[in-house]
Amino acid sequence: MDKTIEENCAVPKGKLIIIGGAENKTDTAINNTSEPGKKVLEEFVKLCGEAPVILIITTAGQEAVNETFDEYTRCFLSLGAKETRHLHHDSRDPEDMQFREKTDEANGIFFSGGDQLKLTAIYGGTEMMTVLKERYINDGLVIGGTSAGAMAMSTPMIFEGSGEAEMVAADVKTTTGFEFLKNVCIDTHFVHRGRFVRMAQVIATNPACIGIGIEEDTAIVISEGRKAKVIGSGVIIIVDGKQSYGSNITNFDHEKRITIRDLKVSILSRSEEFLIPVRNPPHI
Repeated sequence: MDKTIEENCAVPKGKLIIIGGAENKTDTAINNTSEPGKKVLEEFVKLCGEAPVILIITTAGQEAVNETFDEYTRCFLSLGAKETRHLHHDSRDPEDMQFREKTDEANGIFFSGGDQLKLTAIYGGTEMMTVLKERYINDGLVIGGTSAGAMAMSTPMIFEGSGEAEMVAADVKTTTGFEFLKNVCIDTHFVHRGRFVRMAQVIATNPACIGIGIEEDTAIVISEGRKAKVIGSGVIIIVDGKQSYGSNITNFDHEKRITIRDLKVSILSRSEEFLIPVRNPPHI
């Protein structure tokens, strides 16, 4: 990347912690590893500062949202949080200002799982998202998300396409996410649910993007907008299509399986670090 482009980019003071779902909320190790329990969520609370106030947003959930809030509250308080607050919407209301006091006083924001399309449909273009991005860039706000809450942080964002559909050219559907990470597609439960092919589809439609598939109880911590580090008990898989060719993504029908050649793939585990590429110059 050209040095001038890098210097013209706003460097966020905040951090992102993007979790692959099913993160450990107990004190027991999982996945037959020596990784201690709650390690991923412990790192989130640690990044938020000493005795932080954490706002838990359960909007992606359809049912039992109070139970979800209570479960994360117990976990965050046990890890040193001072207080948790709850925000939930089931419909879009751009004028709703109830979030203001809760977000202004929060040291960390946490998006729980559910339906990522619900998140973007309700919050996209709202003042709330503008406030969160301004605080992330300028005030050091820490933003975490798991499963759907993680997928919504990037652009493009997958919202449909699994099982047999992910093998059919153009059957994986994407839209615009929250754009905390641009030209990056996040997918979660990645190894456990076998989602490599659908990520390859996304990269076939936009080879300037990279795909980051995150396994369960695993996360990437993003600092300065680009510097990533892997934490947790599993792996992440990075799919880069910059040098790819031979895709049939534009010649699709309901029978044609996806073809794409020469994807670059990396598999990274705990403590590994990497730099997210910037391939598009910033502009207004």
